[in-house]
Amino acid sequence: MSAQNARSVTQNSPEEQIDCLSSFTNTMQPQRYLITGGSQGIGAAMVERARNAGHHVVFTGRNADRIQRLAAATGAHGIAADVANGDDNARTVATCVERMGGIDVLVNNAGYAYRAEIGALDLAAMRAMFDVNVFGLVDITNRVVPMMKEQGSADIINIASTSGMKGGAGGTSYGASKWAVRGISQSWQSELRPHGIRVVCICPSEVQTEFGGRTGRNNPNKLYADDIAATIFAALEMPRRVLWPELAVFANNPWKED
Repeated sequence: MSAQNARSVTQNSPEEQIDCLSSFTNTMQPQRYLITGGSQGIGAAMVERARNAGHHVVFTGRNADRIQRLAAATGAHGIAADVANGDDNARTVATCVERMGGIDVLVNNAGYAYRAEIGALDLAAMRAMFDVNVFGLVDITNRVVPMMKEQGSADIINIASTSGMKGGAGGTSYGASKWAVRGISQSWQSELRPHGIRVVCICPSEVQTEFGGRTGRNNPNKLYADDIAATIFAALEMPRRVLWPELAVFANNPWKED
């Protein structure tokens, strides 16, 4: 705690001092994380940050090599699982209960993009993407929320996209899936706030990951996966009385090429 913050605490009433001090210490208590799509990109950055902060982490992914490497590097427990598969989701949640005793923070990060312009859309490909980006997110959360309600305190982070805030060419399928995540998040906020569960929807702009098969990007003026992870942790570390319903994250000057 900084000297300035310490001075502000001492100027409050005893009750306010206790509440303020607890908001600092709460961030240090180990939490139990389930991170879907955690073997690369934003998910992997979340795994690394959570483990570095001393939290317990179970993460899912579909690439066995990436899962093994990240688990070995961080000490998190990785599971090969597809959120579009209900049996996989049941196994994932059961593993979290077995290894951690429950889930305090669910990060719904698993997702991918299928893009095509209207007139050339493959509806089967669009449905398959919705099975991951939308229905998979709903299914695993549906399995986790009952235990969160029993706890009386938890956090759900849904990763949407700025593509779900403004449509663009070729974005019929992917943009629609992320618009859906935003609407779902708002519904869950209405349902779960009375149970002490915060639902935060994060809408990243372009992030330099391997999303969509792109590799080798390293422009210091554009977003990195850890920038999104840092944003998520900023929301999580707010006092429990504070909810950020939705956050859009942009690079400040992505047009600059270094």
